[in-house]
Amino acid sequence: MSETKNFVLRDENGNEHGVFTGKQPRQAALKAANKENGTKSKPMTLRLRERGTKKVHVFNGWKEIVDAPKNKPDWMPDKINKPFVKKVCIENLE
Repeated sequence: MSETKNFVLRDENGNEHGVFTGKQPRQAALKAANKENGTKSKPMTLRLRERGTKKVHVFNGWKEIVDAPKNKPDWMPDKINKPFVKKVCIENLE
């Protein structure tokens, strides 16, 4: 079984803020995309550095408002945010 990893969100200037966890970088990127305000026509660039390494995973991410599933619990609203990400590349820090 793979362990959960921590990924730190980086901005364009290299400042790090926000930690997202996941077994894979994509899982953490989906969580980060759900917090941002990107749209499909104008996605946000998400740079996630894996803690303990010098790898930066770069994704384009956005969220859309979609209908909730038919078997939703009673407390869930009729419309929910659904995150989407697309991997762009992996960068290595010096």
